[in-house]
Amino acid sequence: MTFTHHEQTPHPEHPFAQYIRILGKGKKGSRPLTQDEAYQAMKMVLADEVLPVQLGAFLMLMRVKEETPEELAGFVLAAREASNLIDDKKIVDLDWSSYAGKRRHLPWFLLSALLLAEHGIRIFMHGAGGHSAGRLYTRDMLKYLGLEYAGSVEQAKQQLEKQRFSYLSLEHFCPKLHEIIELRPILGLRSPVHTLVRLLNPFNAEYSIQGIFHPGYRPVHQQAAALLQQPHAAVLKGEGGETERNPDMECLVQSVHNGELLDENWPALFARRHIKPEELDPRRLALVWQGKIEDEFGEASIIGTAAVALKLLGKADSQQQAQQLAVDYWSSRDKQKYAGS
Repeated sequence: MTFTHHEQTPHPEHPFAQYIRILGKGKKGSRPLTQDEAYQAMKMVLADEVLPVQLGAFLMLMRVKEETPEELAGFVLAAREASNLIDDKKIVDLDWSSYAGKRRHLPWFLLSALLLAEHGIRIFMHGAGGHSAGRLYTRDMLKYLGLEYAGSVEQAKQQLEKQRFSYLSLEHFCPKLHEIIELRPILGLRSPVHTLVRLLNPFNAEYSIQGIFHPGYRPVHQQAAALLQQPHAAVLKGEGGETERNPDMECLVQSVHNGELLDENWPALFARRHIKPEELDPRRLALVWQGKIEDEFGEASIIGTAAVALKLLGKADSQQQAQQLAVDYWSSRDKQKYAGS
């Protein structure tokens, strides 16, 4: 009886496998990606040149390891290239990312942004909604202020022109990244995409502000912004992970100004912490703006967040000046605006 031996032709290695291997080769063999490797890897992801099993492995290896500033900068550069982005600094003064959603408090930062817009600062907000149950996402909150979210880049431009504020969802300018964010319920964890989207700055504004939830990510964002040559950027541990200063706590703002890294502590605005509300009623946003109800925590949050943005924008030289300017803005606001539905 003779056996014939069939040689199996080995499959050629998939081009993306090298990036998974770099990240996953054990405790001693693995290393972070360089900025260029991160750029090339994300470029393949966004061009759909990666199998689903590879994408899952890549995202979760990166999640366990956590991104370096170089990896984050590489990812952002690839995403900017692949996206429907506008390289025009003149349209937007302040880029404001909003991806976390609120769970414990209302999104008071929305009123901070509208307060700045009322004083001539054009703010572009971008985010994604619905990927975590039980959270209030910015897109869904706008109707309570009588505002519409933009459905396209073109509409965002029109809104910026008309009201100096626009919110556009990620799916309209980078659908592939939005798809990956939507994997959260399947993977059970956030992925590096939740981090990189905050740095996208779709309109290439000179000023950018971001909130993060985990303090360890603050310097990573700061350093990535410097690698991306973002002229002015600030990142803070925001309430619930949104770009919102919690007035009950000290707030460390880490920023970049023309390549120089700065760390600045803003003090808590109250000696004792407020009790979080039992339920979140978004209709309170318009009522507080219109002066029909008072909310000590909410108003301090609105003013405190606006103050951090004003300092970043160079509208004030010191924290005290920025805080006072924000107080003045709030006391002179047009209370007839933002009647919600």
